[in-house]
Amino acid sequence: MIWFLVLHIVTLIFWCAALLYLPPLIAGVHSRNTAIVEPAHRYGSVARFVFTTIATPAALIAITSGTLVFLLNRTVEVWLIGKLTLVTGLAVTHTFAGLLLLQTQVRSDKPIARWCRILSAVTWFLMIGILVIVLAKPAAEILP
Repeated sequence: MIWFLVLHIVTLIFWCAALLYLPPLIAGVHSRNTAIVEPAHRYGSVARFVFTTIATPAALIAITSGTLVFLLNRTVEVWLIGKLTLVTGLAVTHTFAGLLLLQTQVRSDKPIARWCRILSAVTWFLMIGILVIVLAKPAAEILP
C-alpha cells in the first residue's frame, strides 16, 4: 500500500505542477498572432504537449492510485470526502484547461487571458484546500 501512496503523491505533484503551468502557456499561445502553417512538432504547441503528455497521464495515475490507497486502507472519513470533493474540482479545472487549449486552436478573437487567470486562481484555491485538509485531517466534529 505504501507504494501506491508514493505513486499517488509523485503523480499528484506532476499533475498540480502542470495545472499551474498550463494557464500561462495557454495565454501565451493565444496571444501570438502568427499563423501556424505547419507545426514544428506533432503537438503544435508546448501547452498542448504539457497537457497531453504530462498533465493528463499524471491526473489519471494520481486519481487511480489515490483510489487504490483509500480502498486498500478502507478509509472512509469526513476529511476524505472533503478532499475527494476538491479533487473533483481539480479534475474540472483540468478539463477547463483542455477547453481553453482547444480555443487557442480555433484562433478566435475572444480574449482568454482573463479565463486563464481565473483558472490559475481556482487551481491554487483547490490545491491549498486539498493540502490543508490532508495535512490537518480535521476531526469529524469540526467539519459539518
